[in-house]
Amino acid sequence: MGNKNKLQRFAENRTFTNLFQYSFDDLKNGFPLKGKWRDFFKNNHPIILELGCGKGEYTIGLAEKYPNKNFIGVDVKGARLWRGLKNAREKELDNVAFIRTQIDLIHFFFGKNEISEIWITFPDPQIKKKNERKRLTSPKFLNKYREFLKPKGIIHLKTDALLLYDYTIEVAEDEGFNILFTNEDVYNSGINNEVTSIQTFYEKKWLQYNTPIKYLQFEV
Repeated sequence: MGNKNKLQRFAENRTFTNLFQYSFDDLKNGFPLKGKWRDFFKNNHPIILELGCGKGEYTIGLAEKYPNKNFIGVDVKGARLWRGLKNAREKELDNVAFIRTQIDLIHFFFGKNEISEIWITFPDPQIKKKNERKRLTSPKFLNKYREFLKPKGIIHLKTDALLLYDYTIEVAEDEGFNILFTNEDVYNSGINNEVTSIQTFYEKKWLQYNTPIKYLQFEV
């Protein structure tokens, strides 16, 4: 994408009332909706996050499927978020919001027991051992999520990377999470729900090469 298109998208992003972009200095002073997201959505429905949401395929797909739940997509790339924001506006989805931030800062945005579920869809597996802490399912991140997930709150991981899938199972068990479901090839397993009916941009690319897609579900 050219710089001109990116700048146009960044400019349009500022017109979306459901996009939240805060600097680190602002977050240190307190995010106004932390613990109060129901004031934004104007209901008491469960709140579900998609972390590293990219273009927001899961955020939008789940919001359409479950109108009585609220969904927030989180990503650091504003040009990618633009697509999700456009889709939400065009589909007139009032149960969708997006946050532009690094996942390292996610705990600044949500209060204790505020989130019911987290979807992590095709994150960078950070294959090198030295980058293990950057994996979105590392102990560092799982314990951040624990700060705002409800008791029995669920985390979903969808990935093409067997290394990340196996690693997450091991880490989740070591950190005291309860493994609910595992599958190493969801498209050849008979699963027929949002795990297979919603596909991300990267997922579609991997499926072209017949790469098995793994899915893992665990709870606090």
